[in-house]
Amino acid sequence: MNSSTDDPNFTTVHEDSQELSKLHQQNSNNNVNSVFSSVPSRPPIQTSSEKYKPIDWTSYFDEEDDIQIPNSNDVFHIYKAGTKGPVVFCLHGGGYSGLSFALVTSTIKQKARVVAMDLRGHGKSATEDEIDLSIETLCNDVLAVLKALYGDSPPAIVLIGHSMGGAVAVNVAAKRALPSLCGLVVVDVVEGTAMASLMHMQNILSNRVQHFATIEKAIEWSIKGGTLRNVDSARVSIPGTLKYDESKNCYVHRAKLEETDQYWRSWYEGLSEKFLSCPVPKLLLLAGTDRMDRALTIGQMQGKFQIVVVKNTGHAIQEDVPEEFATLVIKFISRNRIGPHGVEIPGIRRP
Repeated sequence: MNSSTDDPNFTTVHEDSQELSKLHQQNSNNNVNSVFSSVPSRPPIQTSSEKYKPIDWTSYFDEEDDIQIPNSNDVFHIYKAGTKGPVVFCLHGGGYSGLSFALVTSTIKQKARVVAMDLRGHGKSATEDEIDLSIETLCNDVLAVLKALYGDSPPAIVLIGHSMGGAVAVNVAAKRALPSLCGLVVVDVVEGTAMASLMHMQNILSNRVQHFATIEKAIEWSIKGGTLRNVDSARVSIPGTLKYDESKNCYVHRAKLEETDQYWRSWYEGLSEKFLSCPVPKLLLLAGTDRMDRALTIGQMQGKFQIVVVKNTGHAIQEDVPEEFATLVIKFISRNRIGPHGVEIPGIRRP
């Protein structure tokens, strides 16, 4: 549609604010019911920079912390919320950060404790080797953080993992090294689909925008480019995926994913069978049924796990529809009677 200045048939009506003000005052003094007396003040026009202005994580999480891993120089950053119930331990996808779970935390923390971790090479975590994203290293990182947090007496834990983080969650669960694990939620990652997409990943990474003049521009790009669909979530999470490059005088992606391709296959190989073998209640959240592979289809028919296809969402389900995501997680915890100390068995009182 042409603007008024482009269309010769369109006449622009100019408003003289001083004249309107005088007329309004005159009518008021004369007790005349003027049309101007009922005109509400115009809301301020929201500029692009305001629409994409970052939101601080404190609006959703209660606190943040740095976890120093003993006998190493590795420090992992976490965000925490909630004071009761089991621990919902969240693992983000490649290129994201723990803040990817910010909006869902507002609801989940009413029923459970939430811990969201910045994985190696992501967010505010700092490790000696930022490029080693092998599945073994990532799993050891998660177990080390849980050990540092809870020692030898961890509370009941529900692992939630999105994309790459979903693969890490499955592999951690499959190790059976976490005796207090009571539930596993995997978000939009399936072995068959993931393995088939690896050949395109380098091309996808190289074609994305690499430099941003401001954080607002990065948030805008994530929405307009379709990476995320929820602008409020993007305003919280995107800042955690960036770092400022002083040499280039701009913001760049924090995670160097393009340098980690040697580890990509390790994330997803054998993932379906590992998922099915985990001896805890399991929930698979998908953005589309096309992501199911043969092993999972058979497993689902055998009732080995619960599956929910979440409509009208992209890959980052937890960010695009946070309220629906949080509700599904809370129902999963309730249905499986997962309490702060483990599975609550009716009729048996725990100390």
